[in-house]
Amino acid sequence: MAEAQLQQFLEKVRQLNAFVALSEQQPQLREALRQCSQHHEVVNLAARHGFSIGRRWGDGPAEVEGAAAAATAPPPDQRNLLSSPCPAEGSERTTVLASGNGWRLECIHSCLASSAEGFWYDQPELEWVVVLRGSARLQFANEAQVRDLCVGDSLLITPRRRHRVVATDPAPGTLWLALFWRAAG
Repeated sequence: MAEAQLQQFLEKVRQLNAFVALSEQQPQLREALRQCSQHHEVVNLAARHGFSIGRRWGDGPAEVEGAAAAATAPPPDQRNLLSSPCPAEGSERTTVLASGNGWRLECIHSCLASSAEGFWYDQPELEWVVVLRGSARLQFANEAQVRDLCVGDSLLITPRRRHRVVATDPAPGTLWLALFWRAAG
């Protein structure tokens, strides 16, 4: 890990330790922490008390603005998937990155999104998905336990395997890379 990433990681650990120390001193904060059921709730609670624990150590700096953005714009055939703006809360945006005969590669950016109540994906294609940023909870119709996915986790979903998104992270959201293709034959 580069020195800048190491420093970012160490700062997050310092913030976490300070937040834990404060929660041990304040029973109300400890109880509020106990009531959190998802990672983003803990991050938001910490932020309300002045702690920044949500940024992951590999995340880059905040978006570049104005002339600096124009000066650092990549060539048109190059993109940074991690720099896409977050969609509105409760939604997701899908971008087809490449496609061919019988396949497509998509970048899916979700923000506090979930499948509608009672909705299940039931697609005819194979889908391989990997989480690039954030985390998500998926439910398969044939499994009682919800699956938790985080950065680097991948999954192969066979055709007609019914599944749904239970939850994704708040801003900057959950970023997925998904490859869809039809099985031979």
